[in-house]
Amino acid sequence: MTKPTVVLTRRLPDAVVRAAMERFDVRNNLEDRRFSADEMRTALREADGIICTLGDPLRVGVLGGGPWRTRILASFGAGTDHIDLAAARASGMVVTNTPGELTEATADLAMALILMATRRLGEGERELRAGKWTGWRPTHLLGNSIQGKTLGIIGFGRIGQATARRAHLGFGMNILYSGRNEVGAPRRSVTTDTTSDELDAKAVGLAELLGTSDVISLHTPATPDSIGMLGAERLGLMKKGSYLINAARGSLVDEPALIAALKSGQLAGAGLDVYPEEPTVSPELLALENVVTLPHLGSATLETRTAMGMRAIANLDAFFAGGTLLDPVV
Repeated sequence: MTKPTVVLTRRLPDAVVRAAMERFDVRNNLEDRRFSADEMRTALREADGIICTLGDPLRVGVLGGGPWRTRILASFGAGTDHIDLAAARASGMVVTNTPGELTEATADLAMALILMATRRLGEGERELRAGKWTGWRPTHLLGNSIQGKTLGIIGFGRIGQATARRAHLGFGMNILYSGRNEVGAPRRSVTTDTTSDELDAKAVGLAELLGTSDVISLHTPATPDSIGMLGAERLGLMKKGSYLINAARGSLVDEPALIAALKSGQLAGAGLDVYPEEPTVSPELLALENVVTLPHLGSATLETRTAMGMRAIANLDAFFAGGTLLDPVV
């Protein structure tokens, strides 16, 4: 029996590649760089399925140029904002993702960003590496404790709840949560293994969350209506001297407005793992000492990335066998 042809748009963990090669006729991206639009069109013409990733050119300008041989886009990750879902549907493609595999690793990283931003750890690390540290002194790089402070979580799904669990049970933070667009009525949580009651978490409107939280962490998906959801007006509603953490998508935050809020002192700091124009990051943002910047490492553990790849393969297996998809998006 002829194996389905599957393109891997980026280098994946070795165990994932081996598993894919056992099942499919695999075409690897050996250079491990982003496909151009033309290279993606070639893949769409030649492959039955594609394991795609964040940043792949799969918007309407590419997907709308079919007909294509590809019948399934198995996205490696939880987000699918790099894919024009309507164009995929119009082309007769199935789209899947891997939402359950990266919860714990991403929540770990969000918690790390909270600690790094509030305790000024990025500043300290840069000072030491630059040879500028002059020794211990009582008032050197004083940060803020998070015990007893309020963490506001925008988007209370799997990752939001996992972050809340770490913050409340591990660090004694109070938890507020809200949906991304609600300024009035609160949103009921979609609970997983930890309920909002166990976390003593309170659902509030977005305006209240912004105005009363000491730290705000974004955990909502990037959708057309959420792009720039934290602009100048909503950043201005945030409690003065608070912190913004973003390990979700860079497009959720208006970057110039964030820079202005950090410069003015409206925000004490920010911890960022994602940016609007990755891999390009604003030099103005990088110049700010009160910002922690990481290169999109949210799910970057070997265990997590391997599990994500295996889940993508499982979705491909189910599709080519005519079975039920594990994680259908379209």
